[in-house]
Amino acid sequence: MSRHQRRRQSVLRSRLLAAPPLRLFMPLCLLACLLALLVLRGLAQNEVFHDEQIAESIDKTTVPPEVLNGGPIVDARGADNAGPVSYRVPDHTVVLSFDDGPSPEWTPKILDLLAAHHIHASFFVTGSMTCRNPDLIRKIVAGGHEIGLHTFTHADLARQSHTRIAWELAQSQLALAGVAGVHSALFRPPYSSTANALDDASYPVIKYAGAHGYLTPFIDSDTDDWKRPGVDSIVQAAMPNRPGAGELILLHDAGGDRSQTVTALEKIIVKLQAEGYRFATISETLGASPATVPVHGIPLWAGKAFVWTTRFAVVLMPLLVGLLAVVGFLNFGRFALMIVLATVHARRSRRPDFAWGPPVTEPVTVLIPAYNERECIANTLNSLAVSDHPIEVIVIDDGSTDGTADIVEAMDLPFVRLIRKVNGGKSTALNAGIAAATHDLIVMMDGDTVFEPSTVRALVQPFGDPAVGAVAGNAKVGNRQTLIGAWQHIEYVLGFNLDRRMYDMLNIMPTIPGAVGAFRRDALQRVGGMSDDTLAEDCDVTMAILCDGWRIVYAEHARAWTEAPAGFQQLWSQRYRWSYGTMQAMWKHRRSVTDRGPAGRFGRLGLPMVALFGVVAPLLAPLIDVFFLYGVLFVDAPRTIYAWAGFLLLQGALAWYAFRLDGEKPWHLVTLPVQQLVYRQLMYIVLLQSSITAITGGRLRWQKIRRTGEVAAPVEA
Repeated sequence: MSRHQRRRQSVLRSRLLAAPPLRLFMPLCLLACLLALLVLRGLAQNEVFHDEQIAESIDKTTVPPEVLNGGPIVDARGADNAGPVSYRVPDHTVVLSFDDGPSPEWTPKILDLLAAHHIHASFFVTGSMTCRNPDLIRKIVAGGHEIGLHTFTHADLARQSHTRIAWELAQSQLALAGVAGVHSALFRPPYSSTANALDDASYPVIKYAGAHGYLTPFIDSDTDDWKRPGVDSIVQAAMPNRPGAGELILLHDAGGDRSQTVTALEKIIVKLQAEGYRFATISETLGASPATVPVHGIPLWAGKAFVWTTRFAVVLMPLLVGLLAVVGFLNFGRFALMIVLATVHARRSRRPDFAWGPPVTEPVTVLIPAYNERECIANTLNSLAVSDHPIEVIVIDDGSTDGTADIVEAMDLPFVRLIRKVNGGKSTALNAGIAAATHDLIVMMDGDTVFEPSTVRALVQPFGDPAVGAVAGNAKVGNRQTLIGAWQHIEYVLGFNLDRRMYDMLNIMPTIPGAVGAFRRDALQRVGGMSDDTLAEDCDVTMAILCDGWRIVYAEHARAWTEAPAGFQQLWSQRYRWSYGTMQAMWKHRRSVTDRGPAGRFGRLGLPMVALFGVVAPLLAPLIDVFFLYGVLFVDAPRTIYAWAGFLLLQGALAWYAFRLDGEKPWHLVTLPVQQLVYRQLMYIVLLQSSITAITGGRLRWQKIRRTGEVAAPVEA
């Protein structure tokens, strides 16, 4: 690689690995937008901020007598100076008002009946119903009727703060502007009745609304039609208290079965018209300009944006639920496969008579690509010095600048050869080692890894089967004493090793870990050695060997202890490279889907499983957390937490089983709940960022993780 190419890749790497806040910004914004859309959908469906509690009536010491003894229409817009004003409906005049709508079932029938009698009415609509039924709002306005606000969520505002009241009114106006291009100056609080029912709890709401320009119409007659008392009872309750008196009548066009209301409405109209009454809207009875006025400019477009976004959220919800079901199916399907196949794998490999073939005793070449591994290289070589299998070790120093090669030379171990080369990446370092290897069986390990004395022997025994072309070892986290180390330890045992047992049984092993893996030289040469086409050269070569017809197996007793990243910054860099490189390898071998023979088997079984379990499920898994937050904050916190706890218990049981299979002490699992809340989210964001990089065609190079050398000897499981 030329100096210009190295410099270009270095600049690109620095751009792709920007500061963590910048990396987190886009994924977190995406998740925040999803949560916001869920909340908007919940508002439109009246699921969010829904409060059915009603304030109890208290004293009326603060309510002016002229309000208590006045008419049903209260104008508190000048209450701070001249005091509130009450208006009565003129004699021989009736105002028909409808609350809680519009309803797609009942409002059209009421509108048709009103149109047949040439009557205009006043409809007090909720914001949530407005968003759900925009065509009906437009039909109400087009029919010459008057619209008033009835809050967004139908909450009793006497129990709410001024902030909540302002929000209810503002959102309702946004909804009206978005669907019909109008605002309204009328406001009727939910659960209100006659003006003389106002008390010290509800009157401040009227004052607040008046201070913000709203006229508040109450009622003269409450038909209680929502109780469905019978058509005759509704008609009787709507009649004026005295002949000829004006009347503001309350009916409902939503909230349940309104068939009695529709039937009674016809009789009310006919009876009152026969008595000489005229029907009018609230504004018409006052001789005022219409309360429903058109809006333009920013308020109009803000309303349209609100309604469009809300409708999009409503349409999006079934898709999100479907994707959530996919996540659940993939996760539970993976759990089931792992439990069954890992159990079969463990029983097979632990049978007393099990053997891959004749014992493998021939010498092995161990390759160690090293780049600035001065903290770890001595520990790595010392662990190999006590190997119980004959080996030669080749350390390929890939242009280290920290004296790694000097340390190797100073150790002067007779079984170790050192190759110095200019920096070119891990794949070129491994290819140099393969070319220099003396033996036909080649073990590859990282410069920060230590082997147990039996690791090499256990790793090469599967080569007793001539069909085996490569073997994946059991990589373990050596620095598990810290919290982040314990989290990675759980991930290695549960997510990696249990997966490898499953993939071994299906003969579709997608990745041999760079920390501990073995290959036949013939298999490597047939696929062209280690490729630099991807950042996951171990995944790339594994898929290539599978497609070439070789079998790849998992050797659980070939344990290697590796030093996992000790900080989030380094963990991010490592997992970013892994996930991005895996996507590159999958894309590189995509044509195996249509191939015949072993390649086709891997392409039609292995690639889909890796894609579903390794990319699709993790990418969609944040939906679980988004729905969890939505459920806890806005819907039903206890039920949501119980469901989450059940899922966590299931995962804990699977993790315990994985630890048992691996012979690990399960006490690290006490950190599993925190891992699910913190570490898992970080891995999701890494995968999302890797996907974005893959889609945009970015390229990374081999990244160096800062090591401490604390894994000096194999840790006892």
